[in-house]
Amino acid sequence: MLEQKRSAPDDDDGEQATLDLLASGELEVEGRLVDASNATLYCTITPPAGHGGAGSPPPGGFGGTGSPPKSRGGLGGIIPPGVHCVYKPIAGERPLWDFPMGTLAGREVAAYAVSRAAGWDVVPPTVMRDGPFGPGMCQLWIDHDTDLDLIALSRRTDHAGLRDMAVFDAVVNNADRKIGHLLPVTDGHLYGCDHGVCFAEDYKLRTVLWQWRGKTLPRRSLEALRRLNAQLGDGGLEAELSSLLTAGEIAATKIRVETLLKHRVHPYPPADWPAVPWPPV
Repeated sequence: MLEQKRSAPDDDDGEQATLDLLASGELEVEGRLVDASNATLYCTITPPAGHGGAGSPPPGGFGGTGSPPKSRGGLGGIIPPGVHCVYKPIAGERPLWDFPMGTLAGREVAAYAVSRAAGWDVVPPTVMRDGPFGPGMCQLWIDHDTDLDLIALSRRTDHAGLRDMAVFDAVVNNADRKIGHLLPVTDGHLYGCDHGVCFAEDYKLRTVLWQWRGKTLPRRSLEALRRLNAQLGDGGLEAELSSLLTAGEIAATKIRVETLLKHRVHPYPPADWPAVPWPPV
């Protein structure tokens, strides 16, 4: 990418402004990511016509900070023109034997909701919306730091954000954490993408991040899990997830959170399921 690198918003106002833009902005498809197994479209998104153009928030609309501060590679709090996003229409999903047809987009949105509720912020802002090819998920495009060696990053044991990702994956039961799904940005924060095969009721954790298996969870992980457990218990997050997941999948998510809090260790690989996705990169 030749444009200035931007990470996702790092404050509540900025995140909400981005969500508003993703939900109701005008999508223009620029191309398709051909390596993706499901239809994954690279788009430019702009505020709806009549809202004064990008960067001009309408009353009650795109207020707040639309881009992270310049210290994080952003544009200093202005919704910039030509924001990019990924749009995955439900109509472009391929059938899977172990996930119901037409549910992958909702799982991506659910992964964002869980990440945000726990305070991990490992999933870029993601919404469900209608688009040029029907309903689907829309996620902020992250320009990752291409100078980093992703294979070397995936093997580190001293990266707090990577460890957050491993705990997040255990919670959402991620069946496809590949190295190429890691999106480090220039400020050091780490995002992840492609969470369509998460939240199965059966244990399906398949990841390249097994370096902490059996290790005691750090304090920051336990604090995040407690925040998530509290939000799952107060009904608000469960209500949000209920339109995206089945009741059984939500119940299984609660059990995974409670189990992690009870035992306070990273999970071990499943005995009857491939532990690493293929290909791993």
